Amino acid sequence: MSNQAQSTLAKSFLARRIFLARSLALTALLFGSAAALLPTPGHAQDTIKLGLVAALSGQSARSGEAITRGLLLAIDEVNAKGGVLGKKLELLRRDDESNPGKGLLAARELVQREKVAVLFGGLDTPVSMAIVPFMNSEKVPFMGVWAAGTGITRNGAAENYAFRVSAVDEIVDQALVDYAVKKYGAKKPGMILINNAWGASNEAGLKKALDGAKMPYAGIEKFNDGDVDVGPQLTRLKAAGADVLFMVGNVAPSAIVVKSLDRLGWNVPVVSHWGPSGGRFNELAGDSASKVHFIQTYSFSGKLSPKGEQVFAALKKKFPEIKTSADVTPAVGIANAYDALHLTALAITKAGSTEGAKIRHGYYAIDKYDGLIKSYFKPFSSDNQDALGPNDYIFTHFKGPEILPLTN
Repeated sequence: MSNQAQSTLAKSFLARRIFLARSLALTALLFGSAAALLPTPGHAQDTIKLGLVAALSGQSARSGEAITRGLLLAIDEVNAKGGVLGKKLELLRRDDESNPGKGLLAARELVQREKVAVLFGGLDTPVSMAIVPFMNSEKVPFMGVWAAGTGITRNGAAENYAFRVSAVDEIVDQALVDYAVKKYGAKKPGMILINNAWGASNEAGLKKALDGAKMPYAGIEKFNDGDVDVGPQLTRLKAAGADVLFMVGNVAPSAIVVKSLDRLGWNVPVVSHWGPSGGRFNELAGDSASKVHFIQTYSFSGKLSPKGEQVFAALKKKFPEIKTSADVTPAVGIANAYDALHLTALAITKAGSTEGAKIRHGYYAIDKYDGLIKSYFKPFSSDNQDALGPNDYIFTHFKGPEILPLTN
């Protein structure tokens, strides 16, 4: 081999040595940085993780904000008293974008990777319906704090891990019928329902309630999230003689119904599930938003109980943007989440463990909790995993940006 060839080979070998050394150094640096960002085993043992999958963006983002506020406020109170089982509670949130597929993926990540002890659900029934079978299979409790679909908790599972502090469609639908008769003297109501699992749940509930009242209905019309006008559906209901409309839909589609009624010039009473409360309904529906009467489980307006005064003061302190009761819209998300978190802390305490099966039985073992919405006595059993019942609902409407209680 010539001297020139030997020199070239030596340089090539040296270059490879330098490249390898630099690569190893970079790998070590990157690995060390990544490791520094990961929680240490000690940190993982210091907290009990709780998950939330809810609409944190889009037209229903206010619902996710309200749920977050209720959970964080209750977590602060629990942690200030030493936490649960000697550990602080920690909340991990994921945005489902009101999409069942995205909600299920978020639930999988929180349960399987983050190892949350309990998962809280958000506004949308279709999202919760997608998540609950997975939670049952994983044996991790699911706590619903908004979505009202009857089948969320009444899901037929041999071991049911779905609990709820919220409305239940079947019970709400009876309340809607009773209110329409008492308030408006309804004799032949019509239904305008969102075309998804939530709408189907309420169709079944309303039919059952109307059948019990021996009252005919003018018709059932469906609409979709993306519809920009529902004039044809409303025209058919009007022609059929509907004297009251039962409406089921979240913020944007419900606003479309109201705007379509305005264009038709049909001033028919609208009695609604609580979908309009989840976001900017008063802005989207315009002046006629106040005409819609809808159900809630709590309001911060009017005279509050001592517990209500305490929670409202704590909300204003933790979230300085809250000045008046108008700033806590929607109150139902805050109140449901607040009570649900405290009940969950009691369940984990009763369980003496963060194991899902033991927490499930911990919910059944709760005797009493003096909550924001009401005082709970034996709120959960294997026969009934809904903590709220027909006596826990109020009717409300929008007045500007504020949701105010109505007198029946």
